[in-house]
Amino acid sequence: MSSHVLSLLVEDKPGLLTRVAGLFARRGFNIESLAVGRTEIEGLSRITILVDVEDLPLEQVTKQLNKLINVIKIVELDPAQSVQREHLLVKVRADNSTRSQVLEAVTLFRARVVDVAIDAVVIEVTGDSGKTQALLRVLEPYGIKEIAQSGLVAIGRGSKSITERVYKN
Repeated sequence: MSSHVLSLLVEDKPGLLTRVAGLFARRGFNIESLAVGRTEIEGLSRITILVDVEDLPLEQVTKQLNKLINVIKIVELDPAQSVQREHLLVKVRADNSTRSQVLEAVTLFRARVVDVAIDAVVIEVTGDSGKTQALLRVLEPYGIKEIAQSGLVAIGRGSKSITERVYKN
């Protein structure tokens, strides 16, 4: 199996996300990451899906996604031809004896502290999956209290856009 990043341009309609996720679930595919947000065109949203499947079953799902009335366009994003990022908030134990080491890790990963308490700090980091996972491994010995992580967001490199030639009705 291999990871695939799909970018779907869809009409912003109630229930569409359920139908999209249902297509994957009915085939027993686990969606590893899912992010949804508005686009620059009013009434359209982008769904970014990270799924770990073989190529042929993914092609079948893609064809069925294209049949959904509110799905306008589907693009598989090649990691080399796209920018892919995750957003992570992590609350770490940090008392007087460990705070300086935690802050050193924050600096090393170009992350930032967004909240400080007597016994913990909340750290924000944005980057590819490798960077966020590496930061978590470094922070683990200090005691991770809580994690909130976004789904992968991705966009193609260069001047081409998934919304090209898509006009508001």
